[in-house]
Amino acid sequence: MANALHLENITMQFGGVVSVNNLTLDVPEGKIIALIGPNGAGKTTAFNCITGVYQPTNGLIEFMGKPMVRNHPTGKDAKNYKGENADRYVKDPVLAPTPDRITGLGIARTFQNIRLWKSMTVFENVLTAKHQRASQNVFSATFRGNLAEENRMREETMDLLTEQGLDAYKDELAVSLPYGLQRRLEIARALATKPSLLLLDEPAAGMNPQETAELADFVKEIREKYDLTVFLIEHHMDLVMNISDYIYVIDFGSEIAQGRPEEVQSNKRVIEAYLGVTEEEEE
Repeated sequence: MANALHLENITMQFGGVVSVNNLTLDVPEGKIIALIGPNGAGKTTAFNCITGVYQPTNGLIEFMGKPMVRNHPTGKDAKNYKGENADRYVKDPVLAPTPDRITGLGIARTFQNIRLWKSMTVFENVLTAKHQRASQNVFSATFRGNLAEENRMREETMDLLTEQGLDAYKDELAVSLPYGLQRRLEIARALATKPSLLLLDEPAAGMNPQETAELADFVKEIREKYDLTVFLIEHHMDLVMNISDYIYVIDFGSEIAQGRPEEVQSNKRVIEAYLGVTEEEEE
């Protein structure tokens, strides 16, 4: 099975602090893959490297089999580098696409803290995301040559809101929605960019058990409906174990375990990382 996403030796160092250390993982096409670990383990930093928010200090990221992000430590970073494989990518050109270019390739994400456009309605939030795929330019916009495309995007936005059960709220300010619906709207906005890979950063944060159960069904539903690959960060273990095909676990920026849900759930190192249990305490 081909990989939608491949991370190889990804290291992110801030000054003397290594937030992600030599992380290598695969996200196969069509699967739901989870990245879990305690608070501060480096999960969101890894997502930020994938989506162009950060340029990793070292390593390679491939999307659909092609190099997308690549870097190696230089200058002061090279002198102070604490990670591994510092020389591995020195001879390869640096690749550092901006977040909008990465979105254009077919990667969309949500955030741990909901980032809806506060002054926009539900409809406008999704419509604005639709423009990522628009073919209009300054000339066509000036002379209204893009009217047909604009009408099409508005129709598609309404269809997407209807599919996600948000059509009744289309004229309301996005931030006025209940928390669970705001989460759903953020996912709908990501879907509006027509991604093939969807990154979800703690989508169940702040949800009650009923909302979390509904979210699990929702993620599986959109995976099938939109032919998506899903890569998620999540602390709700019931959700992770329910929907994930494979799980990677990191702690202090490094991988400590990987495997199918049942394997990870019983892994001693994972239990210790989450519960803070040491060998001495167990004895």
